[in-house]
Amino acid sequence: MENIQSKDVQGRVADAPSGHWVYRMLPRGLWPYAQLARWDRPIGWWLLMWPCWWSAAMAAAAHAQPGAALGDVLPSPWHLLLFMAGAIAMRGAGCTYNDIVDKDIDEQVARTRSRPLPAGKVTRRQAWVFLLLQCLVGLAVLLQFNWFAVAVGIASLATVAIYPFMKRFTDWPQLFLGLAFSWGALMGWATHFGSLELAPLLLYFGSILWVIGYDTLYAHQDKEDDALVGVRSTARLFGDRTKQWLIAIYGGALLFFVVAFANAAVPMPALAGLVAAGAHMARQIRVLDIDDPDQCLQLFKSNSVVGWLIFLGLLGGGVWAVVSPNF
Repeated sequence: MENIQSKDVQGRVADAPSGHWVYRMLPRGLWPYAQLARWDRPIGWWLLMWPCWWSAAMAAAAHAQPGAALGDVLPSPWHLLLFMAGAIAMRGAGCTYNDIVDKDIDEQVARTRSRPLPAGKVTRRQAWVFLLLQCLVGLAVLLQFNWFAVAVGIASLATVAIYPFMKRFTDWPQLFLGLAFSWGALMGWATHFGSLELAPLLLYFGSILWVIGYDTLYAHQDKEDDALVGVRSTARLFGDRTKQWLIAIYGGALLFFVVAFANAAVPMPALAGLVAAGAHMARQIRVLDIDDPDQCLQLFKSNSVVGWLIFLGLLGGGVWAVVSPNF
């Protein structure tokens, strides 16, 4: 029986996962658009969403008092749902834009040359129209928040616009990805309070470092092709010293997170999530083999576990304020 994931016969992108619902439920004619938006690879929108959820949870638990009401120390479920929807829409828009900009590079890299644009499955015009539709969905989500949060969200577009070009000019394109992918660390707080303070900025800086770390893992998949076509990355820059760099980068991220939590005065049990996340990051570094592309991809994907651990820690801190008469 022919597998629906057959690369040559069924039109799948080379590194797309097997058995995804996109290839079972969508008409074949929509597959290229799903691939442009990376709907078959949800890890990207999860990683974009986590800073939003962290920030929303940190804002809700900020300065929590003993015996607080549960609804006062937990993030709004409606806001969390909106952040998820926005992350899916804007991650898809960002990937579509990235593919439009990188079409010529993608044609030269083994892992990416089967993407819809270099493979000729969609035209640039069709990709631009699809990009616009996704941006309209993202705007509809953004307009559900207060006007300060709307302004903060619109400001993020500058970081999204410049990111795809950075791999041509700097060894640190992962830094610019971090600027874009960490923006939610500001959004959750802005949505809750209608303003920004030091705590969400510290969370933002920590998230930037986290993004640099996990995207360095991802970039090690393509380092040989990148060297051939002149694409720059932290994976190429760090080389055999990647583990040492990751210790410093992940360690810096955790330090920023700790100071952010302290500045927001979230209940102490929230730190348990950071301890668990730190242990997970340490395991990534310990087992990393930079010459094993499959393992690098799996370690990159495992950073959603980091997202869950930090988020659950913040929720736990909020609940602690409810159940503890004194802390």
